[in-house]
Amino acid sequence: MSAYSTQGFDLDDSGRRVVVDPVTRIEGHMRCEVNLDSNNVIRNAVSTGTMWRGLEVILKGRDPRDAWAFVERICGVCTGCHALASVRAVEDALGITVPKNADLIRSIMAKTLQVHDHVVHFYHLHALDWVDVISALKADPSRTAQLQQTVSPEHPLSSPGYFRNIQDRLRRFVESGQLGPFSNAYWGSKAYVLPPEANLMAVTHYLEALDLQKEWVKIHTVFGGKNPHPNYLVGGVPCAINLDDDLAAGAPINIERLNFVKARIDEIIEFNKNVYVPDVLAIGTLYKEAGWLYGGGLSATNVLDYGDYAKVAGDSNTNQLPGGAILDGNWDEIHPVDPRDPEQVQEFVAHSWYHYPDETRGLHPWDGVTEPNFALGAKTQGTRTNIERVDESAKYSWIKSPRWRGHAMEVGPLSRYILAYAHAKNGYQYSQRPREQLEHAAQMINETLPSALALPTTDLVLKQLLPTTIGRTVARALESQYCGEMMADDCNELVQNLRNGDFATANVDRWDPSTWPAEAKGVGVVAAPRGALGHWIHIRSGKIENYQCVVPTTWNGSPRDPKGQIGAFEAALMNTPMVDPEQPVEILRTLHSFDPCLACSTHVISEDGRDLASITVR
Repeated sequence: MSAYSTQGFDLDDSGRRVVVDPVTRIEGHMRCEVNLDSNNVIRNAVSTGTMWRGLEVILKGRDPRDAWAFVERICGVCTGCHALASVRAVEDALGITVPKNADLIRSIMAKTLQVHDHVVHFYHLHALDWVDVISALKADPSRTAQLQQTVSPEHPLSSPGYFRNIQDRLRRFVESGQLGPFSNAYWGSKAYVLPPEANLMAVTHYLEALDLQKEWVKIHTVFGGKNPHPNYLVGGVPCAINLDDDLAAGAPINIERLNFVKARIDEIIEFNKNVYVPDVLAIGTLYKEAGWLYGGGLSATNVLDYGDYAKVAGDSNTNQLPGGAILDGNWDEIHPVDPRDPEQVQEFVAHSWYHYPDETRGLHPWDGVTEPNFALGAKTQGTRTNIERVDESAKYSWIKSPRWRGHAMEVGPLSRYILAYAHAKNGYQYSQRPREQLEHAAQMINETLPSALALPTTDLVLKQLLPTTIGRTVARALESQYCGEMMADDCNELVQNLRNGDFATANVDRWDPSTWPAEAKGVGVVAAPRGALGHWIHIRSGKIENYQCVVPTTWNGSPRDPKGQIGAFEAALMNTPMVDPEQPVEILRTLHSFDPCLACSTHVISEDGRDLASITVR
């Protein structure tokens, strides 16, 4: 038996082993194994990324101005954030400042992704861990309407007839025997606690969100030409603006298109206010009442973000969600984070299927090495192509282990909101709105306690509610709401800047490689939907010498490091009780709260490790 004691968790790999492979309703390929004690409580967790993203290898020797188009294909779900991180990295290396219009358009596009990703994640990927779809068939539509009007009185779609029609559609769907996205689930599990009426309300909003999300991404098509994978440009954005022009004249942005964008932003704001946030608070309240306050993991101790959402275009000192790092749960001390510092962000591969010259040491991304080394540990059960149980004492994941000053960290909306709250306590004015959101959310959930137990909204209450799977889900909804509000401000500022006569969308002064230094390094960071995203680039003689991406799921889904420290996925599962190990709803609920994105694989390896093909583009 092997045991680790790290980050407050005692890991024990004895007891019953439960394997979930593949973990579905995520982007990419993932496996999870846990050990249960005699009371079916998780005492050990092992998270495995089962695919290799080889884009860093593909980019070597290419033109840095093209990098965004490659790395954007890392994922088709978090579309755009990798392109934005990439152009920022190149601009940082070459000393390029983008025009104000480009900065605002990028901001609107990034926040569109934020809202779209959060809404799709909750309703179409994560809600099914909280909501028993089949139970909705037992709901009373009149009582569902009453519930809707209680949690969100301003939502216009709240009549008994409306819910009855949805229920009839769902019944026909179920009775047909073709459950589609609702198949192969654990309906009827005792791990679900919502009453039928709450289930019907949530399923209804699942369908509403399905219709709306396809409209919101059209903002990307306006500014970026398409979705997924909208177009970006080193130095700005690739769209001309002419407020007097029509589309036929060639300028993709005119007053009609800007009004279209404004209408979509208004839809986003209304949906967040009337549907998304009330749903999450209602569901979180009911699960908290049932005593389900699990899944905190590293969010209770170590959180990190680089900081983004600039309040003033181009001014990184006035971020609305400022970054930093919190260690050991001390919200009174925020450590500054510098992604350029080689002593801060480092990646380790002691338990990852990669090779370093010295695997006891971490490498800063500018010095990063992406050399695959698929080797199974001696205690692995199964074969290379059919692993039955991984050996966590050896290498067991295609994900590296990023650490900040040697510490395992959680990243994501919850980390951003904990940091924003801590900054607001210190008087930082631009994070007061997130503080208000958190205090309101905590009050709404806390009010359900019996009067004798009700507490004012204090740090203590927030520290009990936030570092949980519920808190992680609530923070994502609050960030969606806040991003919608910020988009409205960005859009108004863009229109005002255009009215002032500024139509510049790109700075091409340093487009020609002859203007570049012989060697340069840069970093681009983004507050991506899933957390802190960083791209590091090293340019030499006009070509990419090295390129490394440290994505949010690399932080959260990391395997153990040389010290035995577990990552956020593994830590969040620890000490969670399971109702029925044969129906691992609790495992999925907590893993999905991170919205795992294991990145689309673009490099193929045969089962014995040989390259299948080598393609040269001339």
